[in-house]
Amino acid sequence: MSDNRIDYYAAKKHAHDHGDHDHTPLDEHDDGGAPSEYEIMSRAMQELLEEKGIITAEQVRRRMEQFEEEFPYRGSRVVAKAWVDPQFRKRLLDDGKAACAEMGVDLEVDRLIAVENTPEVHNIIVCTLCSCYPRALLGMPPTWYKSRNYRSRVVFEPRAVLKEFGTELPEHVTVRVHDSNADMRYVVIPMRPEGTTDWNEEQLAEILTRDTLVGVTVPRVKT
Repeated sequence: MSDNRIDYYAAKKHAHDHGDHDHTPLDEHDDGGAPSEYEIMSRAMQELLEEKGIITAEQVRRRMEQFEEEFPYRGSRVVAKAWVDPQFRKRLLDDGKAACAEMGVDLEVDRLIAVENTPEVHNIIVCTLCSCYPRALLGMPPTWYKSRNYRSRVVFEPRAVLKEFGTELPEHVTVRVHDSNADMRYVVIPMRPEGTTDWNEEQLAEILTRDTLVGVTVPRVKT
C-alpha cells in the first residue's frame, strides 16, 4: 500500500472479511444496519445487571448524559494544552494515559496513544473489530464510527472516506489508519491552524471537535 501513500497501522491483527464493502457515503446517521455481536452482548449485560439490582436504568441514563455533556470537551482541552505547552505535548506523545491523568482525566484503558499530524502525515482512528473508542476522553462514539461502512472502508480507501467528511489532502501526504482494540485507544493531535498564534487554550479548544481528534476532519478557523 505504500505506493499509494497509505499506511495501515494495526494495533492488533483481526481476522475480518473485508471483501464485501459498502460504498454508501458516510454521514452522522449511518447506523450500519443490524447491531453487532458486541452491541447485543452489551445490551444483554445491561439488562442482566438491571435484573439483579446492581444498576438501574436511571443510572445508565445519567451516565450517558454525562458522556454527552462533559466528556467530549476533555479531549479538546487536552490537545489544546499540547498545542501551547511543548513539554506537555511530549508527555502526551510518550504516555497518553499519564498525560491525561495530569489533567484529571482518568481513562478506562491500559494505553492511550497520541498520534500527531504533520505536513507529511495524516492520522485516522478506527476500530475494525467493533467500536473501541476513548469514551472518557471524547464522549460517546458517533454512529458513523460504529458503522460497518466506516470500519471497513477507512482501512482500504481512507482518502475517499476523508473526502466524504470534506477533508482533502495533498497527494504527498501519507495517510495512516490506526486500529484500536480493547486495551488500547488512540487520539489524534491535529496540526494547529495558522492564525492562532495568540490564542489561549480555551479559544483553541473551541476549534478542536470530536471529528478532528478522530482524524476525519481538521481544525478550521472561521473567517
